[in-house]
Amino acid sequence: MATITAALIKELRDQTGAGMMDVKKALTEADGDIERAKEIIRTTGIQAAGAREGRKAQEGLIASTVVEGGAGQIGYAVELNSETDFVAKTPQFVELGEEVVADVAKAGATTAEEAEQAQSKAGTVHETVEEAAALFHEHVKVGQFAKVEGPCVEVYAHRKSVEMPPSIVAVVATDEAGASVAHEAALQISAMGPQWLKREDVPAEVVESERRVATEKSQAEGKPEQIIPKIVEGRMNAFYKENVLLEQQYVKDPSKTVGDLFKQAGGQILAFARLEVGKGEE
Repeated sequence: MATITAALIKELRDQTGAGMMDVKKALTEADGDIERAKEIIRTTGIQAAGAREGRKAQEGLIASTVVEGGAGQIGYAVELNSETDFVAKTPQFVELGEEVVADVAKAGATTAEEAEQAQSKAGTVHETVEEAAALFHEHVKVGQFAKVEGPCVEVYAHRKSVEMPPSIVAVVATDEAGASVAHEAALQISAMGPQWLKREDVPAEVVESERRVATEKSQAEGKPEQIIPKIVEGRMNAFYKENVLLEQQYVKDPSKTVGDLFKQAGGQILAFARLEVGKGEE
């Protein structure tokens, strides 16, 4: 039987990030063969990750990147979840997020499912994340995903505190002229959380539901029947101003809207996405 030296243990720990006892056990089972021991640690880690899948993983980070595309730029944002913020803020977890979003961008993924199947050094992003779960001893998973394309793409990553990785990311696509105010739009999106770009983007069923609620509320308040339609329109406009980006008051100057901001710049915002850690399963 091979002698399991302290140097061998350190070498395997440095290569895998596994715990002392896991490394010693794997080296003993592999009779000192470090490559075989790495395989054992990987297999054990994946099995353990499967056992952790039922546990809540709603902490984590949002990793993002912008790459050049055929018709301009493409922005990607990927949520990587852990069970605790202690793990989320480790350099290894942040590095994992950067690795995942780079693999996703290289694959040109368009959905969260495609993102998980993107090729990585471990095989796929899904397999990379599974292996990472063994290192962190927590359930780790890919959460929300966004892809935004346009002539110009701006990303703003918000950190809730200096020691934590980004927990909110806003990605904005604009035309060339709109790029001058794209950062301001990204800040607005991060802070105010609009759901749609313009009024026409709000689904018909959402409009119908909001209008019905506004009508019933006005009736319950005993408003005169003849003025209820006007009250409902006022409440619908308030709904749009809260949830539609171009109709929101610009946070730095409430005398104008975000739409006014782009008009003054002579440009357009084409699309946006906002991801926030832990919000994907709501």
